[in-house]
Amino acid sequence: MAAQAQQPTLGVLSSSELADWAIKPFRAGLEEGGYVEGGNLTALYRSADNQFDRLPALAAELVKSQVSVIFATGSPVPARAAKAATSTIPIVFAYGGDPVSDGLVASFNRPEGNVTGATFIGTELLSKRMALMREMLPQVLVVALLVNPKGTLAAAQISEAKAAAQSLGLTLHVVNAISESEFDEAFETMSRLKVGAFLSSTDPLFGFNGRNLHIVKGLRYGIPPICVGRVDVAAGGLFSYGADLSETWRQAGVYVARILKGEKPSELPIVQPTKFDFVINLKTAKKLGLDISPALLARADEVIE
Repeated sequence: MAAQAQQPTLGVLSSSELADWAIKPFRAGLEEGGYVEGGNLTALYRSADNQFDRLPALAAELVKSQVSVIFATGSPVPARAAKAATSTIPIVFAYGGDPVSDGLVASFNRPEGNVTGATFIGTELLSKRMALMREMLPQVLVVALLVNPKGTLAAAQISEAKAAAQSLGLTLHVVNAISESEFDEAFETMSRLKVGAFLSSTDPLFGFNGRNLHIVKGLRYGIPPICVGRVDVAAGGLFSYGADLSETWRQAGVYVARILKGEKPSELPIVQPTKFDFVINLKTAKKLGLDISPALLARADEVIE
């Protein structure tokens, strides 16, 4: 019992329930550093269930529990709540935005303070996805961006998508959904507007909980889903271009382990992706009656059949 009392405690603060694709690599990163949840590491999980106004109280609860490290994930909001709750307990984040502009760290190389973590690039890749879509589906001239208007990356992604659509000669419709209950209405709108494909924006609403309902609904309406990462394509998306999202969460687990061993968050640079993969789901293409050119298939980093 004495040994158990002395082992570190990890507080996990998330915007919603963590999908397997996120929590499994995170635990793998912990284990790389010698920590096994339920073995030599105790973990306390606190999820806001997409009710972001609950995060400050949940963060305060973890601080009161005197956890050794807080892992804040799902968007910058959990990390902000944790940062507001404590300036001494180390905080590690994992999400898809810019932690400098989001006010979490001073810089990528020198985070300063008690916060560090890993991020995949959630913006600045929409234009690349749209260009690939234009090449893959030359007959499609009307597209939609499915976005959570309350999301932290919404404005930047809408701006990027509009610029990309204009340069590619596409008509873009921005379709909003702030919860999964609004997905049917969103896809009915796309269907009415004769949208030929939709791009899902980077937001925890779209797949972070592992349900991938936006992909399921898109396929049900016959609208090809253009996705952020491989995890979405494995769930039925037509293709994705982006970083390996699971690697972001693994790196966060590695950082938590390093901090538990005594390293300081201020001395751990923000981990950013160095590789971006183009993944095509050929099974989905066939289901939608789409022919993918051999040239595009040859350029893909992975083809799911």
